[in-house]
Amino acid sequence: MALEIVSFGAGDSRAWLAPERGGLVTRFEVAGRPVLFMDESTLLDPRKNVRGGVPVLFPSPGPLTGDRFTWHGRSGAMRQHGIARNRPWRVLDQRESEVTIELRSDDATLAAYPWSFVLRHRYVLSGACLRIEQRLENTDAEALPFAMGFHPYFQVADADKPLCSVPTRATTAFDNVSKLEMKLAGPIALGAPEVDLHLHDHGGNEASLQLADGSRIEVRGSREYQRWVIWTLAGKDFVCLEPWSAGADALNREPDMLVVPPGGARELHMEIELVHS
Repeated sequence: MALEIVSFGAGDSRAWLAPERGGLVTRFEVAGRPVLFMDESTLLDPRKNVRGGVPVLFPSPGPLTGDRFTWHGRSGAMRQHGIARNRPWRVLDQRESEVTIELRSDDATLAAYPWSFVLRHRYVLSGACLRIEQRLENTDAEALPFAMGFHPYFQVADADKPLCSVPTRATTAFDNVSKLEMKLAGPIALGAPEVDLHLHDHGGNEASLQLADGSRIEVRGSREYQRWVIWTLAGKDFVCLEPWSAGADALNREPDMLVVPPGGARELHMEIELVHS
């Protein structure tokens, strides 16, 4: 599969974007150092979900109960993490250090998620920081419910994971490996065969991944991004630190949803920055 790749940069930082693969940031480098992990075989196979880069999770991060939802008389069905990551996006504007892309509702999205919308992402590089500015417009006649998230895969050598951690103030989490609630105390270690934790009370819209060489990756979001997921697998050179606006099954949990009125819009943002010690 031949992919259109859009590249943009600022100083010694550079990022690459694949609009037709879900508006995905495929690579982000700072002074030649890769910040993101990418499994190229999944990127080039349209039958697979991409494992790597920064997948976009919209309109519902995580799985829905039975892959279905109902809200105020409208129903839909979608697989884990929503529809945006599997739809082609369109490039609206490209400049030296930024790119703006757009996803509009169409027959395929309406079949799964029955609201018309326009979702725009502006990707901007500044120093060692990649910023994603999001604007969701409701072009439907009824209020539009949604949740949002990102699933960044950070490049971490498997051998280095015991030396890495995610500091957190969270005291409890759902362990998606054991399917049990668990208590937390202090930084989250990453050396287990699989770590898949959904933090309940991290208590903020920023988190960091502490790396083996003393540097760290900081992830920051707008106030909506209060839910955090940490995932890694033994034998794989990645750690995912994921900001979500709500927990799994958001479209079936009305208090967790964000709602845009007809004709209205909602703006969010997220940043990834490599910080040296």
